[in-house]
Amino acid sequence: MAEIEARIRRYDDSEQDQKRVRFYVGKSEMEGLTAANVKMYTNPLVLAVWIALSSAFIQLMGWWPKQEHGVFGYFSPLPAFVCMSDRFFRLNRDDFMNAMNNALRRRDLLKIGDYYARSPSSGIFILEYGDKFVGFIAVDASPDSTSNEVVVSADSKEKPSFTKGTSEVATVRHFFVEEPYRAPNMQTDILQFALKHVFGSSPKVTTIRAVESPLVPYIGKVLRQEGFKEERVLDKMGVLRWKRRVVGLTRDNWVKGAANPRS
Repeated sequence: MAEIEARIRRYDDSEQDQKRVRFYVGKSEMEGLTAANVKMYTNPLVLAVWIALSSAFIQLMGWWPKQEHGVFGYFSPLPAFVCMSDRFFRLNRDDFMNAMNNALRRRDLLKIGDYYARSPSSGIFILEYGDKFVGFIAVDASPDSTSNEVVVSADSKEKPSFTKGTSEVATVRHFFVEEPYRAPNMQTDILQFALKHVFGSSPKVTTIRAVESPLVPYIGKVLRQEGFKEERVLDKMGVLRWKRRVVGLTRDNWVKGAANPRS
């Protein structure tokens, strides 16, 4: 039996790769929603507010348990707790839905191949294990690498520019690894591959930036391990206002890390 091998390949702009990249961009943006809901429902303050509001709703509707209805009468308050729970879920969902929609409407996903061909340091790299998709990373070193402009569609009146060139600052626009492959730390392999490509393809790139979130800890962990350092708070998301941070890695620090690899 042939041994299954992991490999990292470049995005080839086929229809399959286009669909795959767009799908996993959306999935990666929504991943934090599950973690946000879990953290919210284990927060004592949120639990107290949820119970208080549900109790008030039960009182208003007269849904307290009634013995004359037998065993089923004790379930009458449940709809109130479910309704309030749904409202809390929606408070988180809106932020993540907006983030996903914005990511899918940015110019790099309109014409993926053309956009990432603008600079030799740009690229989308796909990690596979045999014929299974494991993850991908997209790094943008084009003249628009620091722009987060949202474009509605490819038919917008103002056509996005696809001017070629390389910026001093590259941006990790998308980074995702399937959960079963995170324990063996495959995210480190694909990140190191991308960093080597970006810095090695053009001496003009001096810094690579990325975004980390406490709701997707495996990304933040591997970025920090490779030497990324916090630069600023980007925004806050969800009911409890979790902070997303911009982190950066300079060429000098990357060279030092490559010379003294971490164990």
